[in-house]
Amino acid sequence: EVQLVESGGGLVQPGGSLRLSCAASGFIFSNFGMSWVRQAPGKGLEWISGISNGGLNKDYADSVKDRFTISQDNAKNTVYLQMNSLKPEDTAMYYCAAKLSRLCPRSNWDHSWFDYWGQGAQVTVSS
Repeated sequence: EVQLVESGGGLVQPGGSLRLSCAASGFIFSNFGMSWVRQAPGKGLEWISGISNGGLNKDYADSVKDRFTISQDNAKNTVYLQMNSLKPEDTAMYYCAAKLSRLCPRSNWDHSWFDYWGQGAQVTVSS
């Protein structure tokens, strides 16, 4: 059974940090590009970061560049998102998603583009 399980969400004050984890199982993790996608209340899906299978290439949306860092540990089948300098507008449900052999493009994707999705982790940035 394929599973992507996010953890590490929570409530944090503006300017604070959180690290999200996404543990994968049921598929060959090293063959998949991994992404983080978020959905703020009342808004659509926003791709925010991706890492290629093998971890050589990383990409970030302009909204999070220089504040968020994506990484992965193939030995643990886990992808991480380190989020620093958090802002209230970062409040959203954060999902990890996987696509065989590909890094998500910044545009021209939708929910069905990915092969697998996690259940999400809530991040709330508020004082």
